[in-house]
Amino acid sequence: MRPVNPRIAAVEPLLTPAELRATVPVSDLATQTLLSSRHEISRVLDGTDDRLLVVTGPCSVHDADACLTYAERLAHLAEEVSDTLLLVMRVYVEKPRTRLGWKGLVSDPHLNGSHDVNEGLRLSRELLTKVLELGLPTGCEFLDPTVARYLSDLVSWGAIGARTVQSQTHRALTSGLEMPVGMKNTTTGAVGDAIDAIVCASQGHVFPGIDDDGLASVIETSGNPDCHIVLRGGAEGPNYGPLDVARTLDALGGAGLPKRLVIDASHGNSGKDHERQPVVVAEVARRIAAGEGGIAGLMVESFLASGRQDLVLGETEQLTFGQSVTDACVGWDRTTRMVAQLADAVTAGRAANVAA
Repeated sequence: MRPVNPRIAAVEPLLTPAELRATVPVSDLATQTLLSSRHEISRVLDGTDDRLLVVTGPCSVHDADACLTYAERLAHLAEEVSDTLLLVMRVYVEKPRTRLGWKGLVSDPHLNGSHDVNEGLRLSRELLTKVLELGLPTGCEFLDPTVARYLSDLVSWGAIGARTVQSQTHRALTSGLEMPVGMKNTTTGAVGDAIDAIVCASQGHVFPGIDDDGLASVIETSGNPDCHIVLRGGAEGPNYGPLDVARTLDALGGAGLPKRLVIDASHGNSGKDHERQPVVVAEVARRIAAGEGGIAGLMVESFLASGRQDLVLGETEQLTFGQSVTDACVGWDRTTRMVAQLADAVTAGRAANVAA
């Protein structure tokens, strides 16, 4: 008789990736946006395209309607600044937690602790498809390697977070992802592990996983050449200043990697104070306008309403529409001002570089 594990409370069948894709078909328009945006992001990151990558959107998605309202506004804004900026929308459906808390749309889509993962995967896939159909590139952080199998084919830009960048599992996962992936520095602020992760993910790996039919499989990858570092600050303070950027670029060059990086205006760089994100953006914009090189993009946590609100599971009636239930975000009006500031900075930076 097989021993019973008393710590496994329940086991529920999970849809296969193939079944989910059949349930949520992807339109030609979404596919076109996906493929073209991946290519454009790669060109921005390698410097072939001199626009600035701007990844913006809510800390996490808890309300699909609010997310799509934001996406519609962002799509119009993206068109207005398309000559200078490449806007990507954060559609984060998984959330890392330092200890406990709501883990995202995939894990608990009803926000009541029921953990209907099958429905969470369906809603997430549907949402990513709708955002792509608006002509907007999509950005996601990858946490669970199994979830990536269900959603990664709809992601334009990916991220590996500060808590998982040291994980060999996530480095191997990234080596087989089809989109550019940003590796964040660790929560301490050190960049060495992120650089190691970029080198590691650029090579092929072999690891156990699942195939599209949900069967346990041996996955062999060929490596991801489009990985890059994201400076997000850390426990010792911000790292978006010119000296930190220069040191990181030198470290990248020493590892034989392109000297290009992305700056996260949130997290450690803002001291987790959403009101300081515009300060970070303004400083970086000033430097780009002066001709500073190496900065390929920025990340901003932004939603319809400024700030954050507490989520009480099962009690969602009083939630403010378009306000984060995880990290605090800047509101829409301030987002538009920051985007305009960055667009102007790119224009000025082009002129400064020509003059030089």
